[in-house]
Amino acid sequence: MTSLLSQILPILYGACFVLLLWQAFRVMGRGFAAVPRPGDPGTAASDQDGPRGDRTGRLTIHPELLDADGQLTQEDLLTVRFSGDNEQPAFPADPN
Repeated sequence: MTSLLSQILPILYGACFVLLLWQAFRVMGRGFAAVPRPGDPGTAASDQDGPRGDRTGRLTIHPELLDADGQLTQEDLLTVRFSGDNEQPAFPADPN
């Protein structure tokens, strides 16, 4: 029984390793396919303003800040301050 187990165990181990390696490459392949590359269709310069374009350096205006006409609101906005916001940060050696 022990000799049979010692012969089957490396085969099972190798099969599990190959199966997990195959699944890892499948998952990574889906991840790489999700990233648009410059040569892919739909990534022309005119499409950069779309939802998948690069937004580095662009200003984002949240819809809550717009009035009914789509312009930035001129109303005073409600802000919340928690206690301790204006206090000095505590240092580890500080007795307070």
